[in-house]
Amino acid sequence: MPIDIGTQAPDFTLKTQDEKEWKLSDHRGQNVVLMWYPLDWSPTCEAENCRISNEPVIDAPNTIVVGISRDSTWSHKAFKQMKGIKHDLLADPMLAVTKQYGLEHPAVPFISHRATVIVDKTGKVAFCQVQEKTPEARDFTAVQAALAKLA
Repeated sequence: MPIDIGTQAPDFTLKTQDEKEWKLSDHRGQNVVLMWYPLDWSPTCEAENCRISNEPVIDAPNTIVVGISRDSTWSHKAFKQMKGIKHDLLADPMLAVTKQYGLEHPAVPFISHRATVIVDKTGKVAFCQVQEKTPEARDFTAVQAALAKLA
């Protein structure tokens, strides 16, 4: 079951594509869009990450966006560089954080769902959307509407 809206978001620390530690609680005071995706280099994941970098689909004041998948930091680094992705990509290779948020894929347990969680400025879950059909892209309109409520 995905994490409930209104609950305190579990704090976590993961490594970025540059091997730097990224901690959720370090971003209190900002809205944080956590974008889980199954794998680097897959067509839908590539299209979504590139779209976020090249179009204002998640462009809200005081908001930070990060991608999260089970891929390694070196895969994230190559993916980010080759595709011109502008946001950080976080490595969750054992799916520990994915499981904390209830976003492991039930049919393919070694990847996450394609999902979006927005953590508000106070650290609470303000939005959670799970894309049930993995090959389909997420609904950015719903993400934008949720962020507009937090502005």
